Amino acid sequence: MSQGAALSRVHSSASPDPFEYLHRHMDDVLGDGGILKEVVQPGQGPPVPQNASVLMHYSGFLEYSDRPFETTTNLKHPRMMKLGRDVTLAGLEMGLLTMQKGEFSRFLLQPQYAYGELGCPPFIPAAAVVLYEVQILDFLDSGQVDDFMALSLEEQNTVPLSTLLEVVHTLRSFGNRCFKQSRYDNAKDRYKQALMLLGNREAQSSAEKERIKTALLPVYLNLSLTELRLDSPHKALKYGNKALEIDSANTKALFRCGQAYLELHEYESAQSCLITAQAKKPFDSDINNLLRRVAILYKDSLDKQKDVYTKMFRDCCVH
Repeated sequence: MSQGAALSRVHSSASPDPFEYLHRHMDDVLGDGGILKEVVQPGQGPPVPQNASVLMHYSGFLEYSDRPFETTTNLKHPRMMKLGRDVTLAGLEMGLLTMQKGEFSRFLLQPQYAYGELGCPPFIPAAAVVLYEVQILDFLDSGQVDDFMALSLEEQNTVPLSTLLEVVHTLRSFGNRCFKQSRYDNAKDRYKQALMLLGNREAQSSAEKERIKTALLPVYLNLSLTELRLDSPHKALKYGNKALEIDSANTKALFRCGQAYLELHEYESAQSCLITAQAKKPFDSDINNLLRRVAILYKDSLDKQKDVYTKMFRDCCVH
């Protein structure tokens, strides 16, 4: 549903008081009339938890206006916002806590739950009632991450390993969301945070050590790909090799190293990695296509070197 479409219909059917019309079809969230809600499209699953990081689209409207005073719909990607930090309106945050994944709802906020008696000039007048249209695309319960990060290093090492691995999984999931939005620096920060937590863990047994190594592998692979996107092939190669130290036969790690070597113009090393990967996955189109590209560039490089040496030899003979 297009943002503001409902307001256009309300203008024609209930003008000049569109918010009063909406009021009749909304539920009172708190019981004091300050936050009213209308579910346009229901969601699924549990509601958004406190301290979650929420991936969403939203638009804010003043009464009698089809044009939002703020919106994310003109952005390339939806916003990922952390409750308690990025969401500054009390009414909007309380409203988000009532929503489910996939839900699209409208919230009518009285001034005490929005911009107050003073408003926010020049865009929001004093004592303004505002309407927000919100769509929850996804959310991550990052409260557990916050609690874990608040612990000292000593305290973190007393927490069950399963808890640490859950925190690492959440950080990776957050990083993956950022990566899909091409926010590579943000993704890198999350992956590095996960890497740090795993590196700080003091394994209590060989079994724990293996579980930590298993958790490290995908983090190294994530970081290697992210560094490639950030045009840092040396770092991408470092993380790819770290992954290979854990699993020398990992085709993703071999492929990442091949990509990094290619960017560094080290064609022989790139070819070696990719041939090893191809032996394990002979029908993988990504591996085969990159291997063909490397072979062409490697041949061109050798031909150029040959031409240089030939010219040098001729010059020496002339002199």
